[in-house]
Amino acid sequence: MVRVVKKPEERKSEIIDVACQLFLSKGYDSTTMKDVMRHLGIAKGTIYHYFSSKEELLEAVIDSVAEGEMMRLKELLDNIEGTALERLEHLILSGSNQDADDEHKELLDHLHQTSNAGMHIRLLAKVVTKQAPLYAELFRLGCKEGIFTTDHPLECAEFLLSGIQFLTDMGIYPWTEDQIERRWIAFPKLIESQLGAPAGSFSFLLKTSSAR
Repeated sequence: MVRVVKKPEERKSEIIDVACQLFLSKGYDSTTMKDVMRHLGIAKGTIYHYFSSKEELLEAVIDSVAEGEMMRLKELLDNIEGTALERLEHLILSGSNQDADDEHKELLDHLHQTSNAGMHIRLLAKVVTKQAPLYAELFRLGCKEGIFTTDHPLECAEFLLSGIQFLTDMGIYPWTEDQIERRWIAFPKLIESQLGAPAGSFSFLLKTSSAR
């Protein structure tokens, strides 16, 4: 019987994937490094070769999930043509249309569990830092096209993404439907104000509200 020796990056990725599954299903606090080792059938020395602590492993899990979502959006952007505003509309609407994405829905369901509150918030923060440069690039393009007039595209992207990500997340704020709707209705004008965009430029965001 030939013993298959996995490459270091393959083993590291495998540990991260299994840890992610266990953190989400059992909760971060209830998961131990031994759980991960037992699930993979690896020795203590193997897992600690890659991660010195459970906290470091959590950071790797969060970074992996956020990086995966960022790469998905980047690939989407690379295949979209049009003005900066047209590409933003497609990017935002595609990113919010997760009805058919069972894996994404399952991830959100797990993150909304009380036991995963810390992981949830840290993941949202990481997502903002990963995705902000993508949006900032479109804001810069919009400025060149004369659609936007911001002097701080990256900071504007960070500010807007942070506000929208956190203020519409029902796992952080248990808003009523009326409360969440009030915020969605306000977002288009708030974004237009930040970007110096013509009135009505971001009215397409109301589609994401009615589709929820």
